[in-house]
Amino acid sequence: MMLALQTTKPQLPKTEAIANRIVSVAETDSTNALAAQMIADGSLALPSSAAGPDAERLSVAVVVADRQVAGRGRNGHTWISQPGRCSTISYVVRIPRAVALDPSVNGWLQMIAGLTTIDALNGMIEEYGASMVDSAHFLELKWPNDVFCHGLKLGGLLSEVVMLPGAEGGAADGADDDVALVFGVGLNLALDPSRLPTSKSTSLQLHATGLPSFDAMQDAVAARSVEGLGIRLAKFVADPQGQAELLRDEMKTICWASGREVEAHFTDGSTLTGEAIGLDDDASLVLRTSDGVDHMVHTADVGVL
Repeated sequence: MMLALQTTKPQLPKTEAIANRIVSVAETDSTNALAAQMIADGSLALPSSAAGPDAERLSVAVVVADRQVAGRGRNGHTWISQPGRCSTISYVVRIPRAVALDPSVNGWLQMIAGLTTIDALNGMIEEYGASMVDSAHFLELKWPNDVFCHGLKLGGLLSEVVMLPGAEGGAADGADDDVALVFGVGLNLALDPSRLPTSKSTSLQLHATGLPSFDAMQDAVAARSVEGLGIRLAKFVADPQGQAELLRDEMKTICWASGREVEAHFTDGSTLTGEAIGLDDDASLVLRTSDGVDHMVHTADVGVL
C-alpha cells in the first residue's frame, strides 16, 4: 500500500531574518514557475538595482515549497523531490538587464549560484559541528549546474531570467533597466538510500555525520544562500569582468569535470568527447579532444567516461 506524502509549509526563521521576503507553500508545480508567475503579476517585487549601485548586498526573495510536483531542470529534465527530505527553493534577485543578458559574462551567474550553494552547505555543516565521513567525500560543482558529492548528484540548479512587469514601458522604479534572476536550487539533504531517484543520485546524510534535522539544515543553507547570493551578485554587478576572472580561479578548485575525460551531450543529439581542461572567459567548459583541439561547450549534459 502506498502512503500519501504529507506536506506542510516550510518554516525558515533564520532565512526570514535576512531575506527580503519569503513565500512558503506546502506544494507547487515548481518554485521557479511560482516565482515567475508572482513576478509577472506584481505580487513578488524587489527594490530596483539602481537604488544602490554601491550596495554590499543585493536584496534576495525566497520561494520555498515542501514538495514540487513538476520540478524542472535544464534541457527539459525533471527534478524529483520528497517532502521533509529534499529542499526545493528558488531565490529571486533583481540585477541590471545589461549584465543578465551579456553573453560575455552572464554564464558566470549560474556559477555564482553553484558556488554560493557549496559555501552554504559547507557553512551549515561547520555551524552544527557535523563533518564529512572522510576526505574523499567533499562537495564539488559538475558544470554547469549540479552539486556533486563523491561522484554522485546531490543537487541541481536552474537559473532563469524573468522580465519585470512594466519593463517595456519604462517603469519609474527602474524596471526597464532591470530583470529578475530566479535561481532554483534542489538539494537532497535527508534521503535514505532506498529513496534515491536514480543510481547516480545521493543525499547529504549519506556523506556526513552529526547533521541536524532536515528543517534545521534547510533553513541554515537557505539563510547562507540568501546572504551569499546577495553579496556575490552585488560584486558582480559592480564589476562583471573583474569578478568573472576571480570566479574562474575559484572554480578551479571545485569543478568536478576538470582533468577528467568526459562526454558532452548536446540537445541536437550530437556528442563530443575530450578532456575537460577548465572554463573559458565566458564560463563555457573547455574540452580538448584527442586531436589537441580545444572546443568551447556553452550548454550540454556532461558525463564522465
